[in-house]
Amino acid sequence: MSIEQRIHSLREELREHNYNYYILDNATISDYEFDMKLKELQDLEAKHPEFYDPNSPSLRVGGEITKNFETVVHEHRMYSLDNSYSKEDLLDWEKRIEKNIDGNVEFVCELKYDGASISLTYENGSLVRAVTRGDGTQGDNVTANIKTIKSVPLKLKGDYPQKFDIRGEIVLPFEGFRKMNDERLEAGEELYRNPRNTASGSLKLQDSAEVAKRPLECLLYSLKGNNLGISTQFDGLERARQMGFKVPEAAKLATSVDEVLEFIEYWDVHRHDLPYETDGVVIKVNSLQQQDELGYTAKAPRWAMAYKFKAEQVLTRLNEITYQVGRTGAITPVANLEPVELAGTTVKRASLHNADQIEKLDIREGDEVFVEKGGEIIPKIIAVDLSKRPLDSKPTQYITNCPECHTELIRQEGDAKHYCPNYNGCNPQIIGRIQHFISRKAMDIEGLGGETVALLVNEGLISNYSDLYTLTKKEVLPLERMAEKSAENLINGIEASKLIPFERVLFAIGIRYVGETVAKKLAKHYKSIDAISRASVEDLIAVDEIGERIAESVVEFFASEENRIIIHKLKDFGVQLELSADLLANQTDKLKGLSIVVSGVFETVSRTELKKLIEDNGGKVSSSISSKTSYVVAGANMGPSKRIKAESLNIPILTEIAFLDLLK
Repeated sequence: MSIEQRIHSLREELREHNYNYYILDNATISDYEFDMKLKELQDLEAKHPEFYDPNSPSLRVGGEITKNFETVVHEHRMYSLDNSYSKEDLLDWEKRIEKNIDGNVEFVCELKYDGASISLTYENGSLVRAVTRGDGTQGDNVTANIKTIKSVPLKLKGDYPQKFDIRGEIVLPFEGFRKMNDERLEAGEELYRNPRNTASGSLKLQDSAEVAKRPLECLLYSLKGNNLGISTQFDGLERARQMGFKVPEAAKLATSVDEVLEFIEYWDVHRHDLPYETDGVVIKVNSLQQQDELGYTAKAPRWAMAYKFKAEQVLTRLNEITYQVGRTGAITPVANLEPVELAGTTVKRASLHNADQIEKLDIREGDEVFVEKGGEIIPKIIAVDLSKRPLDSKPTQYITNCPECHTELIRQEGDAKHYCPNYNGCNPQIIGRIQHFISRKAMDIEGLGGETVALLVNEGLISNYSDLYTLTKKEVLPLERMAEKSAENLINGIEASKLIPFERVLFAIGIRYVGETVAKKLAKHYKSIDAISRASVEDLIAVDEIGERIAESVVEFFASEENRIIIHKLKDFGVQLELSADLLANQTDKLKGLSIVVSGVFETVSRTELKKLIEDNGGKVSSSISSKTSYVVAGANMGPSKRIKAESLNIPILTEIAFLDLLK
């Protein structure tokens, strides 16, 4: 046997032993024998670098140093999930699905593991990239660290698609977490707080050798890509197992919501026997075609729902109520608590939301309060233990003036929040707006973080986000923790942000109620900031999905002379304040005013491309047929009830080819 053949033979042997041990939980070789074979491979690879393989089992020990994690755009967006907390929520969700889907609907129930989301990309059976969830659109490339996790296959088994992504969760089992903390205790170091945060933090360690020391596991649950050869979610799980992935066996196929509820009830009790943290159950429509039919909202798939197990509660003392000022001037009351352990973390603060919530629960300083950590990141107070209330307790008087600039607060009719109206003179608002402007989903300015923004404002170097484009390297160098290279990165990041497309700039400038989705709608409709600034409330309301509250907020923003000056400065600095020529070239008004339903499976273009064509040509994509529907574009396997409804309402049904001809 040649040296090259021996190296290949050892790699295959080690991969098989690794699969048996970490995926099948069935060791077929002793640890000593495994280590001897691994050492032989490492020695041979060191002497013969010409046979290097980026996915060799020898690289699982790590050693690669990553100073800066490259940002990667997900080819298939990683959506978050809508949450439910009751049987009623699930039944409502099922009704919405039945309304839009013909025929029987099956569900797949999977446990929701509490870890760090990851997307793995494989090409020709080899792992090529591992990217964190990030904001769902883009994340960090952590491939070197992920390769050290033994349950992540570097080479696949059996039959696999040429290219695909697989989604999963990086978790830290309880036993491994305890061992890590035992070692830290012995070394006199601070203990890790909980498995989830430790797993998440592990992915961003700069030295992959340190990641290799941590007993992380990767549990996979979703294949993404084209021509995968599967028709259901349940098939996808089995296919992933066959390729060598660690897929939890708990998943169950359910034919009714009653069966879904049985699964939830069982695991609400038995989850405590699992080796990992779980915080709920994910329920998905099984058929991929039906998933395609249901589609997505701006944030989540309509075909999936996360059922959260009942949140943990603790009792602690409320020491003080303080008030925070947000970027829009909204005042948020915060309960400062006696520190208490809750769901694996130490809780010191809880959101009180608004004055109505404080009054409703009669929350007072000095109270013993019940704190809950459910689907929210920030815990909340759900009740007061009145039996322990001090005799001298006095009702909470909500503040009347801004805690930062002392301007008298306002509260508009129908709004739960109080606001500080000092838009351009209240520091937290100024800092908050600039922090929003530079954030990842907005201008994504590399090298500039929230703390640096606060420093720039407090040092008098900037007073609004347009001032960022006047900064020089010489001005920022004296700032705290600012070195030559970081100052250079900051200025370069600001310059690069001039290429960010118009719809994201519109979101970035921080018009109240204008989120990502609304910004895209407005950008697409008006094409430029100038056109939006001239629009009246009536004009704006006429735009699809723009309500009166949003319209009034947009008009109010552009009525401010200071805002108009800032926008004018952005324009002078070269920030994108109109749709690019390329985007405009692909847009027409051919379908303006038309509401179109897409149903079935398509051959020439994908469903996503079809919907984009409708929107790019001025039409609106609707999920259900009504008397307002202009056309139904029907592919193969269109549901019979949709066809019957369309025919009964005399709505024209177009084939895929007929629709594409309509656009020519």
